[in-house]
Amino acid sequence: MRWKGRRRSKNVKDMRGRGGGGMFKIPSGRGGGFRIPTGGRVRPMRSGGMGCGTLVIIGLILWALGLNPLAVLGGLAGGGLGGGLGPSISPQQTPEVNRQTGTGGRNDEMREFMEVVMASTEEVWDDIFRAYGKRYPHPTLNLFEGQVRSACGLASSAAGPFYCPGDNQVYIDLSFYQTLARQFGAKGDFAQAYVLAHEVGHHVQNVIGVLPEFNRMRQSMGKLEVNRLSVKVELQADCFAGVWGHYVAKQGWLERGDLEEALVAANQIGDDAIQKRTQGYVVPEAFNHGTSEQRRRWFERGFESGRIEACDTFNARSL
Repeated sequence: MRWKGRRRSKNVKDMRGRGGGGMFKIPSGRGGGFRIPTGGRVRPMRSGGMGCGTLVIIGLILWALGLNPLAVLGGLAGGGLGGGLGPSISPQQTPEVNRQTGTGGRNDEMREFMEVVMASTEEVWDDIFRAYGKRYPHPTLNLFEGQVRSACGLASSAAGPFYCPGDNQVYIDLSFYQTLARQFGAKGDFAQAYVLAHEVGHHVQNVIGVLPEFNRMRQSMGKLEVNRLSVKVELQADCFAGVWGHYVAKQGWLERGDLEEALVAANQIGDDAIQKRTQGYVVPEAFNHGTSEQRRRWFERGFESGRIEACDTFNARSL
């Protein structure tokens, strides 16, 4: 990736060397949102409750009446949805990782890379939201090591990167990237950028109302139904990451082989791939992020189209 010398985000906190940190307070305010255009007929889910697709129609009506859909539909989620890339991918700290990521909050190349990628997500989503007449509230990226406290509770590095809707912040232990490369064969800076863009995709979902509705619906669902809906949420975040990739590609960021790096990463962290690697067999009923093929395909869909309309996993005829 041609990332050096570009703008760096100021919304990055380096928490490395600070232990678990303090507990974040869950914000009480309500955020603004907008609907995801689908371009097709909305098909409600069969769970008996209101489907995420139904949110699109309700959001349209509320906006026409001058009301805030998030305020009516439940506002910001209070935590409980990690939104990481996969189950229990445990990072392994090594001397090489420490040299790359740095400790104690010092500025280093990896931190600079994360700041540049974060800035690019801000610019892309700023433009997309602006096209709908809305403002994109920037999330904060927290770099930590070992464990961290968020509004969603205490999390260890074993949980992988995650987004906490309770405080609108992304959390990444940079040693995860070394694990991704060494244990999963997913190397390269664009693979690393995809991870961050996926988590930012969850923030976008939180702002437009998808995560609050998911958290509301899952309270009355069984585990199997929750897993199925969770797959749709995760695949949409992959697609949103692809949308971001579409725009940075147009801006000349990518070099030969970069796209393949992201596709390899998406393939390696599919539920089926992880289950085969960790337990030797696959249990489809336990999938909650999507298969390798699904994750790769939805990222490609966003990358090729550059349109959030292409990311409506909730009404797709097939995932």
